[in-house]
Amino acid sequence: MGDLLQPTHLLVIAIVLLVLFGGKKLPELGKGLGEGLKGFREGLKGATEPTPPAPPTASTVQQNAAPAAPPVSTPVEPK
Repeated sequence: MGDLLQPTHLLVIAIVLLVLFGGKKLPELGKGLGEGLKGFREGLKGATEPTPPAPPTASTVQQNAAPAAPPVSTPVEPK
């Protein structure tokens, strides 16, 4: 059966793509395909590597701090 991607096969595929999509649309399709592959690889990379723990934020620091004392209210004198 031979190699699937011989130079003549690639030439025929390129001609068919040029006829189907036109010269203006091919660069856009290539760019979209490249971005899709890049996102897919990043997704696979993120799935295999453990995520690092998030640094503490101000809200988590406040939750771990001792609770503040309630405000002292002064009695109001009737008039």
